[in-house]
Amino acid sequence: MIILQGLLNAKKTNVPRQNYSDIQAFIAVAREKSFTKAAANLSVSQSALSHTVRNLESRLGIRLLTRTTRSVSTTEAGQRLVDMLVPRFEEIDAEIAALGELRDKPAGTVRLSASDHAVDTILWPKLTPIMQNNPDIIIEFNIDYGLTDIVKQRIDAGVRFGRKLEKDMIAVRIGPDLSRAVVASPKYFANKNKPLTPQELVNHHCINMRLPSYGGLFAWRFQKDGNEITVNVNGHIIVNTMPNVMRSALEGHGLAYLPEDCVEPYLQSGELIQVLQDWCPKLPGYHLYYPDRRNPSPAFRMVVDALKYSEPEFKPRFNHFR
Repeated sequence: MIILQGLLNAKKTNVPRQNYSDIQAFIAVAREKSFTKAAANLSVSQSALSHTVRNLESRLGIRLLTRTTRSVSTTEAGQRLVDMLVPRFEEIDAEIAALGELRDKPAGTVRLSASDHAVDTILWPKLTPIMQNNPDIIIEFNIDYGLTDIVKQRIDAGVRFGRKLEKDMIAVRIGPDLSRAVVASPKYFANKNKPLTPQELVNHHCINMRLPSYGGLFAWRFQKDGNEITVNVNGHIIVNTMPNVMRSALEGHGLAYLPEDCVEPYLQSGELIQVLQDWCPKLPGYHLYYPDRRNPSPAFRMVVDALKYSEPEFKPRFNHFR
């Protein structure tokens, strides 16, 4: 109520109702928790942005941000303002985007967050016709291995395995179930025995992957005859993208744990050898997830329709890391 009263008082001082640029500036700082990053995103100077936010605080009569030499955070009132207004601004953006229905052709930017594997094997081949035939539609790919908050980052949709989603999200299946594969090069196995069980991986060099969403190293999970095993593997290489895992495996640095469709061409050529096949079950396929909004833009609807999974028509690409 304090914030709303501040806004009402602001109206009485003849501040134009339509001028919400200072509020949007504040929201940008709150999102980034940094004046420097927010200023760069808004293409303004840091000093100008700071001045704008201070004027907003003065206009509302309440402090919205706590500033120190090292960090910026929202006060209780500031966070309440963010939680109250961000959904409203997003609804406005969605309604404006929906006006594209009045045009002859869909237009606008659709931002997607996904891993490079999902982009290369599913998003790119399925969305290429849209990019070629609809020059007014811009598709932005944000390569990301973390569980990105797509609402906070203003991303239209994200891609994850399975249907484990947050509240008020819609999930659309866009790919088949996948298996992971444990592989290594013939060079690596030249003087080492192949592991016959997941427990034997502790005796091998394995290529670890660090994911933002885990805060640590990605654990290798296996299943057989109803038994599930998680192995925290060790090795002398840690990377944060699948192409680097593949490169390390091909060069003989150790065992890798990758989607089976990625390693298929290397298995056929003999550049990689697969082990523990009977311990690697099928995993839920990729799903597109996005907020439940009443009026998605025509461009976004076109993207969703193009990505919907149809098993007879799905032909994964096997040249991801070549």
